[in-house]
Amino acid sequence: MVNQKLRDDLTDQLCRAILSLDTMEECYQFFEDICTVGELRAMAQRLDVARMLYAGNTYDDIVARTGASTATISRVKRCLNYGADGYTLVLEKGIAAPLIDKENR
Repeated sequence: MVNQKLRDDLTDQLCRAILSLDTMEECYQFFEDICTVGELRAMAQRLDVARMLYAGNTYDDIVARTGASTATISRVKRCLNYGADGYTLVLEKGIAAPLIDKENR
């Protein structure tokens, strides 16, 4: 269940905007405008951490592969265990897949 404190007209507008995007390029364009590079990278890193936790990786593995802090990993784990199941929804749809190691293609 979504935290009702998050719901308001502005957040609804943001969600509708994201849902209106059709292509990867449109997503990049939108997120480049709405987020700083650091914010976008942080969100991407949290999704990757969630994917790795969901797959059963240890904190040490996640730190080594992503560079995420243990505080970030703990926060993501708390969301996976006690959150609104947003990460799980995306992960079960197979949207977040392991990154391809460019050296081992």
